[in-house]
Amino acid sequence: MPWIVGVSGASGTPYAAAVLRALLDAGEDVDLVVSRASRLTLLDETGISFRDAHWREDLGDWLARGADGKPDSFAPDLGGVRYWNAGDLAAGPSSGSYPVKGMLIVPASTACVAGVALGLSKDLLQRAASVTLKERRPLVVAVRETPLNGQTLRQLVALDDAGASVVPASPAFYAGATHIQDLVDFVAGRVLDAAGVEHGLYRRWKGELGGGARDE
Repeated sequence: MPWIVGVSGASGTPYAAAVLRALLDAGEDVDLVVSRASRLTLLDETGISFRDAHWREDLGDWLARGADGKPDSFAPDLGGVRYWNAGDLAAGPSSGSYPVKGMLIVPASTACVAGVALGLSKDLLQRAASVTLKERRPLVVAVRETPLNGQTLRQLVALDDAGASVVPASPAFYAGATHIQDLVDFVAGRVLDAAGVEHGLYRRWKGELGGGARDE
């Protein structure tokens, strides 16, 4: 069964790329939903136009880029990816009878958080998230926004109460980050931790002070 990965319009497309690469590296299948707003963010952050008719080519270009924007930094295998148009409310992930392991929303905008918390289902991403909650499957919401107002905080609490895992896109520094990709991979790794997917994206805390210090 695949994991659904929803990409909303918040800044942070490198986080989504890192999660997708790690899922594929772990041998997981992925059902991908890219919102209309996220295409604008992807274009702004990477220069890539994500097109339905050429999604595999565009996705390959996107996942091959590092967080620093350099092309051909990775060589992803897209064989396990199935793409669904965000406007297709008859797609497989729109139904609870469609078998999936769960869903990861990376990054999650505040508009996306509100839509899922309120059950609006205005597009396939929100509908798939609502289905994930009602079927009691894992839902991980990697919110990427600052500052957060009271309304959004209440909506995040509502998602937590409904069974979702809220993972703020907040990189840590104890893992010995020396590159922007390390910080991105830390957040992606925490998203996968919440979903229970094994990975090797960051150095874990072992209870030893100074373990993340850079070797000279």
